Order: sequence, then structure tokens, then C-alpha cells
Amino acid sequence: MITIIDYGLGNLGSLQNMLRRIGEEAIITSDREKIISATKLILPGVGTFDVGMRNLKSSGLTEALNEVVCIRKIPILGICLGAQLMLNESEEGTEKGLSWVNGKVVHFKIEDASLKVPHMGWNNLSNYETHSLFSNMPENPPRFYFVHKYHLSFSDKNLSTSSCKYGDDFSASFNKNNIYGVQFHPEKSHQFGMTLLKNFISI
Repeated sequence: MITIIDYGLGNLGSLQNMLRRIGEEAIITSDREKIISATKLILPGVGTFDVGMRNLKSSGLTEALNEVVCIRKIPILGICLGAQLMLNESEEGTEKGLSWVNGKVVHFKIEDASLKVPHMGWNNLSNYETHSLFSNMPENPPRFYFVHKYHLSFSDKNLSTSSCKYGDDFSASFNKNNIYGVQFHPEKSHQFGMTLLKNFISI
């Protein structure tokens, strides 16, 4: 069962509808037992890093997620804030992240005054070609919808599976074993988002 994790943040209904459009049923839940029994997990998110981590902790989901992701190795896809929470820490707050992936969430540092923060709207990916999450895209380069003030940063560049340019290049996605994360919103990215979700489900 594809399970969308409800921790009080994220475009849950939009994501469920997008999955339904590609013929996949998914449940939205905060129930620990349903999360543990999932065959695929999606951790969405819209909001701030500290609120996201506090919501996960207060709902008792961090232990369940650690079990299913780190021990049972169930594939999980983090979206936007959900992907950021998988890293160690964020410049946005003081809470520690889930620390499944060694990295940090950093604020955009853009010198070009014509580029506003947040980075909002459609943008092309680069350096994505070798990763299965971006197979069979309807156009190349693929375009995805972004809304964010902070972005993913890794000292180990091999973790990054695509990049995007907004002022400077930043990592737009990552993969470590069964853990996948994207900074953009596939549920708002039409045919590109549908293809990416199909690829994740086929893992």
C-alpha cells in the first residue's frame, strides 16, 4: 500500500489525487500501524523545518518511521519540506532533523537582485540523466514546480541526483539507498510529476 504520511503539513489531497490519476490508490494516515505496514511511503510537507519536526515527534511518528525506513528499508519519497526533514539540520530552525541522510538545509544566498526569494515557479533540472527517478520524462530537460526559501546541501555530492539553477546551482533531489527526496512538488508538476511518481512506485 502507498502511504502518505499525515503529520499536519503538506498538500495531502493534491498528492493523493495525482497518484489516483496515474492509477495508484494511496491512503493518507498518521496511524503508526498503517505506516509500519506500508510498501511505499511518501513524506510530503509545506511549512517550516522546526514545526515539521515537532509535529512528527508529538504525533509519535519518528519511531515508526525510523523502524520502517532504517530497519525494514521500505522506499520513501520526501517532498519539499518532507525531503528537508530527512537531513541533519536546517538554517531555518534549531530542531534536529531525522538524520537519515547526511546533509544540511541552507537559505538561498543570491546576489542577483532580480531573483526573489522564495524561489517560486517552474524551473528546469540538470544532471538528472543517470537516475531512475527521472526515467522516461515527457520532455528533456524535465520541468518541475518549486516553492522554497531553503534548499538541500550535501558535502557528499554523490547523494545529489539532480540540480537546478536559481542564482547558483543547488541540489534538487537526492537518493541514499531506499530514501529519496525532491525539493520540488511533483503533485503540482503535471506530466513531469506523474512520471516521477510512476518511477518511484516502480522501485
